[in-house]
Amino acid sequence: MVDVTVMGAGAFGLSVAWSCAAQGAKVRVIDPNGVGAGSSGGLVGALAPHTPELWEDKKEFQFQSLIMAENYWAEVKKIGGVSPGYSRVGRLQPVMNAHGLELAHIRVEAAKELWQGQAEWHVIDVDEAGEWAPVSPTGYLVHDTLSARMSPRGAGAALAAALLAKGGEIVCEAEPEGKVVWATGWQGLIDLSEEMGREVGNGVKGQSALLKLARPNAPQLFADGVHAVPHADGTVAIGSTSERYFDDPTTTDAQLDTVLERAFAVMPALRGAEVIERWAGVRPRAKTRAPMLGQHPTRDGEFIANGGFKIGFGMAPKAGQVMADFVLQGTDRIPNDFKPEASL
Repeated sequence: MVDVTVMGAGAFGLSVAWSCAAQGAKVRVIDPNGVGAGSSGGLVGALAPHTPELWEDKKEFQFQSLIMAENYWAEVKKIGGVSPGYSRVGRLQPVMNAHGLELAHIRVEAAKELWQGQAEWHVIDVDEAGEWAPVSPTGYLVHDTLSARMSPRGAGAALAAALLAKGGEIVCEAEPEGKVVWATGWQGLIDLSEEMGREVGNGVKGQSALLKLARPNAPQLFADGVHAVPHADGTVAIGSTSERYFDDPTTTDAQLDTVLERAFAVMPALRGAEVIERWAGVRPRAKTRAPMLGQHPTRDGEFIANGGFKIGFGMAPKAGQVMADFVLQGTDRIPNDFKPEASL
């Protein structure tokens, strides 16, 4: 007997499957392409918060997910024996001008309240960051202690291993049984849009690269719209483009070269590092830009978990938890803005 079938083995699908299995459910994941075959098998792995201001449900949900992430990934690693590459390393961002510096100081105080003493937002002198500092016109950086990193491929493998250790299954083909959760990524959003006769979500292509550069304990950097994320394996991931329109979802091109040029220009510590991998994939973006979690809008008695977009792994611990509670117990703790009807 299978209690829950999850269609899709990406970040959301595996997190829902794991949370259901952790509650004792018999779970089967079905994905013809295997674990992390889509955008969840990328390179970057930046887990970064929204700015601590104009607080609303999406920011609170992401905050809670980032706070629970350390224990979540530690438990996944303990059960399955595979490391997700998680570390709460923090993040550095340059302060670009006087107005930005004023805002940064305001956010220092806002973070004290909104982040509940569990993380901090600092303004520091660029010299405090040493050679790892990005270029900053003002000489100041924002350093937050909430941002973390993980290996997308490692996290997918870790969730899969933990699920299997709990007696779950991951298969390429099978008939759905029990309660069914659709976590089928950007193609699933396209299919749903066709069923509804209007766009409820789409895919946004992203290109990223991997540098051979060992800075395993350094904070991630974010400057000129580019992420640089050091990983434990002696690499730094750089990303990414954001392409609403594309011909081939898996090829890289000159747009990635531009991203790398920007990264090298504003992050001097990266200059000269060898590019060892280039990657492209398509991220699922719901119409509201928030995750789509809850009852499936066209399949009675079934569920959907989709639309992680750029923050899928950052949202995954909390998304998996609330979806498992909803699917197995009928307990609804899903923010209204995340429910499918918000995108319809």
